[in-house]
Amino acid sequence: MTDTWEPDAMLRAEYVTVAGADWLASASAFPRSVHALWAARPTAPSVLPCGTAFDVVNLPALFGRRVLDRLWAAGPGCGPVAVHRGRILVFAVPGTAARLPALLAWEEWGAHVPPLMCHGPGETVTVPPLVPVCDGRHSAGRSRWLVAPGARHPWLPGAPVLLWACLRAAQEGRDEG
Repeated sequence: MTDTWEPDAMLRAEYVTVAGADWLASASAFPRSVHALWAARPTAPSVLPCGTAFDVVNLPALFGRRVLDRLWAAGPGCGPVAVHRGRILVFAVPGTAARLPALLAWEEWGAHVPPLMCHGPGETVTVPPLVPVCDGRHSAGRSRWLVAPGARHPWLPGAPVLLWACLRAAQEGRDEG
């Protein structure tokens, strides 16, 4: 991905680097088994546990797009981001899944944020394949990386950064509506 958020990035899939795959696999209690699975089926999605290497904030597509726009246009950017089943998955610092809903409940704009699904310890998420599937069919409905993991220790937003982006996105959506 480039250093700036691109509107057409929603339609493009990215490849996970070897270092990014190592980071993803580190979420599992059995990283070597995860690597073996990926070696056998690199174009298949995987299920990984949350809470150790990352938490995931699962956003509705349109709102998620606004959050990503805020993170890239006026914020610090973001770490890995995926699309799965029409929702945006933002990979975040462990602990974010517990803290973000509490912060949103505390904020007066929190009522304008659509319901988020926050995945933390004891939960799992489906992560896109390491390699995008290129079979000639339209890939808009497929699970894919918008910002693929590219480092062994990627920068991940925490609850305060995501709170800021969610509140700005909610305000932007309300101003437009």
